[in-house]
Amino acid sequence: MAVLRTLVGLAATALLIQFAMAANYTVGGPNGSWDSSTDLQTWVAAQKFEVGDNLIFQYLPNHDVLEVSKPDYDNCQTSSPIQTHNDGNTVIPLTAPGKRYFICGTMGHCDQGMKIEIDTLASSTPPPTTSPSTPAPKSSPSPANSPESTLDVPSSSPDVPSSSPDVPSTESPGKSPSPSGLSSPPPPSSAYRASFQTSLALAFGLVLLAL
Repeated sequence: MAVLRTLVGLAATALLIQFAMAANYTVGGPNGSWDSSTDLQTWVAAQKFEVGDNLIFQYLPNHDVLEVSKPDYDNCQTSSPIQTHNDGNTVIPLTAPGKRYFICGTMGHCDQGMKIEIDTLASSTPPPTTSPSTPAPKSSPSPANSPESTLDVPSSSPDVPSSSPDVPSTESPGKSPSPSGLSSPPPPSSAYRASFQTSLALAFGLVLLAL
């Protein structure tokens, strides 16, 4: 039951809000009414009707309100109305955009000007505006795809000989490398030669003694 009361309360609140937002137009008012003495065409031209508004026809018993088609409106034809009202205080809700046509069904009254064309506009409540989306920044080309990467760039310094240029040897000609690539043994020193000669002389003396 509590849920039902809540739903009913919400529905009633919505209806009250709708009625509060709707505009009520008394046809021919405030100085006239639905009669042949009021300049109804001037009154209509001064109004702006929107969906949700209400037309209020107030009239005497010698008048009525007929809603008719466009051809019947133009010709003041009363034989085939869409709707007929004769209660003296007729409320017509404007529920959809478009044109509707109303005339008085009393003979001769339509020809005397008791006719109105109502052009109902859509609600003027603006839709919520959204800020323009910010375009995503364009990503800069990666180094691999940049134009400069397509150019041939030397990856290393200019060719340099892998070995240093030949430098003349400072060694004496006697110590130059042999053709086989191995260096020859150095010549015997003077002390070595003297020792060899002494040993040779001693051996020769021993040989003589043995003889």
